[in-house]
Amino acid sequence: MKKVEIFTDGACRGNPGPGGYGSIIRIKGKAKEFRGSEEETTNNIMELTAAIVALNQLKEPCEVVLTSDSQYLVKGMTEWINSWIRKGWINSSKQPVKNKELWVELERLNRQHKISWVWIRGHSGHAENEQCDRLANQAIDEMQ
Repeated sequence: MKKVEIFTDGACRGNPGPGGYGSIIRIKGKAKEFRGSEEETTNNIMELTAAIVALNQLKEPCEVVLTSDSQYLVKGMTEWINSWIRKGWINSSKQPVKNKELWVELERLNRQHKISWVWIRGHSGHAENEQCDRLANQAIDEMQ
């Protein structure tokens, strides 16, 4: 199984407001960057979208280490999603899970690949996280 590193970040100016995402995929030392934006979105949507866009680039099942500064993404995929599915996409507050369609896609991708979800503190000097943040903000700038 091919080993892949993915780094992701999302950004939003206002929440909701204009937002962007950035992702880096590294395979065998070679990196490829992705970015995109939406006019009206939330930071959480951009965080999830960054991971989905990157994972959808993989053409075969891979062993992935996905690193993000989003606890929402990482805890969602490692702690919360199985309970949400069991409870019919209802969260612990007895409310429908927000961004369900994105979580469903992430769960599909999670089953397709062997993914280790890793959280790191944002804006702490992690080179790839800082670059993903720049990509996300560049995508917003290009849209405006």
